[in-house]
Amino acid sequence: MSECCCSIVIPNLQIPSFTKNPFPIADFGRRNHFSRCFPASLPFPNPSSKLPPFRVSRTIQATSAHMEVERTQGFESNSASMKLLFVEMGVGYDQHGQNITAAAMRACRDAISSNSIPAFRRGSIPGVNFDQMKLQIKLGVPNSLQSSLDIEKVKSVFPYGKILNVEVVDGGLICSSGVHVEEMGDKNDDCYIVNAAVYVGY
Repeated sequence: MSECCCSIVIPNLQIPSFTKNPFPIADFGRRNHFSRCFPASLPFPNPSSKLPPFRVSRTIQATSAHMEVERTQGFESNSASMKLLFVEMGVGYDQHGQNITAAAMRACRDAISSNSIPAFRRGSIPGVNFDQMKLQIKLGVPNSLQSSLDIEKVKSVFPYGKILNVEVVDGGLICSSGVHVEEMGDKNDDCYIVNAAVYVGY
């Protein structure tokens, strides 16, 4: 038996070195390539055979579905009492001061600030007047900050419309603003970000 730097040679049998892939991925499945690399007497997987399909555990699927129901039930529980017309979306930041309520209020203002809703005042919807306008608010807030969110202050952002509910779910972001400014009330360099969705209907 003799040795070389790239393979071990046995009479009538040569096994390619394992320092390199003996069959490129592009050639995997080509019978002629396998026949050049391995004698017919050596066992190896049938190139034409298929791997078993990937399956997701039923338990995981059930858990995910359950979590999704929990996250959306706040909106769904009131959707039957409101006919949805459109959805406004916004993002709010509190770069200095670490006030999650301020970020949430800015997110709501961002959602409604570039929209005008004349339909309710002008009677564009038959049988619906201005007093029948309804709102549902959904906020994405970092989980660790949800307990410090002042919902009543968030509601004060909306000048009119009956607010059916404010739902708070895990979302938003805590990131670094890149600077700690004590003069602006910073306790650290955290920046709070909140996402808002405002559902408008009657």
